[in-house]
Amino acid sequence: QVQLVESGGGLVQAGDSLKLSCAASGRTSSPYSMGWFRRAPGQEREFVGAIRWSDGRTNYADSVKGRFTISRDAAKNTVYLQMNSLKPEDTAVYYCVARLSTILTVRPDSYPYWGQGAQVTVSS
Repeated sequence: QVQLVESGGGLVQAGDSLKLSCAASGRTSSPYSMGWFRRAPGQEREFVGAIRWSDGRTNYADSVKGRFTISRDAAKNTVYLQMNSLKPEDTAVYYCVARLSTILTVRPDSYPYWGQGAQVTVSS
């Protein structure tokens, strides 16, 4: 089992930056990957990005590529989502996810572990 606790959401203006954190605990000694999804009101879950814990390899959705960056701190078992140049369409609940596999995937059903979600609201 892996437990995920997120922090860092809030209300910002378009063009601002925001950083989300996600602390993992539990079975973090196993090979795994972590990522972020988001869900806007009335929308399906959308893949944002993922990182492979062992080597830090990442992949991102086209909608955030160049603006968002995922990083990790192995000593703290924490993954971060740095969001720059935020747009109103980035408004959503952001979820930290994890899976006990080093294969990065964009499918939400492939991640059995989810955080509680952090609201990010970007005003125009």
